[in-house]
Amino acid sequence: MRLAGKVAVVTGAGGGFGEGIAKRFAEEGARVVVTDLRADAAARVAEAIGNGAVAVTGDVSREADVRAMVAAATDRLGGLDIVVNNAGTTHRNQPMLGVDEATFDRVYAVNVKSIYWMMQAAVPVLRGQGRGGSIINISSTAGIRPRPGLVWYNGTKGAVNTMTQCMAIELAPDNIRVNAICPVLGATGLTELFMGQADNPEIRAKFMATIPLGRMSQPSDIANACVWLGEDASSFITGVLLPVDGGRTA
Repeated sequence: MRLAGKVAVVTGAGGGFGEGIAKRFAEEGARVVVTDLRADAAARVAEAIGNGAVAVTGDVSREADVRAMVAAATDRLGGLDIVVNNAGTTHRNQPMLGVDEATFDRVYAVNVKSIYWMMQAAVPVLRGQGRGGSIINISSTAGIRPRPGLVWYNGTKGAVNTMTQCMAIELAPDNIRVNAICPVLGATGLTELFMGQADNPEIRAKFMATIPLGRMSQPSDIANACVWLGEDASSFITGVLLPVDGGRTA
């Protein structure tokens, strides 16, 4: 199995892309810390995974909660090898002046500051173990080729992409690899917010017309890319912004 013996923390793993990543990691032999803001969702996924999976409830924008996620890996599963910063949120698709300050702050706290807190907690552990590691940030095609109506969300993903490349350079001497995956729109709990209206076949067709391969992304698409970036076969890959987008950014 491609991730045998590895321990991973996956944030926002109670549904959507995160659930797909956590389950795929377990299939490849990893032991997984399943984190989510919703206790019932984290527990459901961890129970479905089995294999010693640990559920942790927490808010990725809060330092103490993020440190508890990393502590669950080291204290309960014996170490840390892979971190997937997947948790994210957005504002509704709308003109930029319509987004209130509280929503703006929350989007940046969850999408950007969460990575700051995770690095504060995880990097010392990875350095201390002396065997390197893989950090995978789930970004978006919005940080490469943004759509209108999501100005502030797009900005968070641009920040994630820049941070990914900077961290890759700084952490390379420690053999800690940092990469980002940039999915195109997928069927998740945020889909209707991205669309700005109720999900329906007509609006889906409009979005899919911009994707050359003709479909939305699936959790399995993102999970498979994460497995590759987490396994030893990609040991010379760092600082990459990997679009998983059916050709959207080509």
